[in-house]
Amino acid sequence: MKKMTIYEPAMCCSTGLCGVGVDPELLRISTVVNTIKKSGNTVNRFNLSSNPQEFVANAGVNKIIMDAGMESLPITVLDGEIVKTGAYPTNEEILSFLELPESTLTNESKPAATLKLTQKPRSGCGCGDGNCC
Repeated sequence: MKKMTIYEPAMCCSTGLCGVGVDPELLRISTVVNTIKKSGNTVNRFNLSSNPQEFVANAGVNKIIMDAGMESLPITVLDGEIVKTGAYPTNEEILSFLELPESTLTNESKPAATLKLTQKPRSGCGCGDGNCC
């Protein structure tokens, strides 16, 4: 089984789903990650403000941030190899990275389409004007 880790920018909470102005991209990635975890797969999310030691411990992630800056976040790592930077992976990319069938993101009451929210640029943790809660 493959292991995926997403290194995220600093957010006011572990998921960034706080305040009244929730970023749809953070909602999508949280929903997809939780669904994949429930199916028995390993996906970790580390946010810079909550887990800075994870960023320091991963030499590849640390180097990308030092070379390209914070704009390189989020960074997706699959089995120790960096596979995407600067944006969250799409649902299709996640399924492909983890070699999972599309049915992983569906059930009888919730088709995969409900998990595919429109992607838009991130602006902080979703707390209105981009300032953290």
